[in-house]
Amino acid sequence: MRPNKMRNVPTYVDGVRFHSAKEARRWCELKLLERAGEISELTSQHRIEINVAGTKVSTAIIDFRYLEGGYYVLEDVKGRTNDRSPNTQLWKLKFALIKALYNMEVRIT
Repeated sequence: MRPNKMRNVPTYVDGVRFHSAKEARRWCELKLLERAGEISELTSQHRIEINVAGTKVSTAIIDFRYLEGGYYVLEDVKGRTNDRSPNTQLWKLKFALIKALYNMEVRIT
């Protein structure tokens, strides 16, 4: 079996598959914050369609979305953020489009 290009190990928490152990740990942290009432409406693998001038350009899949202080927060977990990572440049573009089109920031953790 060929190793994952980012060397992450898929991890399961409560029967839910996460792309990495880091992403699974963050999910557990966010679930605790939700139970404590700090955040609400927590979801994982949130899809955002990127439409420009009425044309669907792409879909961004964000690791987590939740409500904090009356505002939705989009959060993506990245294990490697160096500029040589093949996904980083694409994600930078998608994050910039989300900000420009929907006035929403994506937190990187």
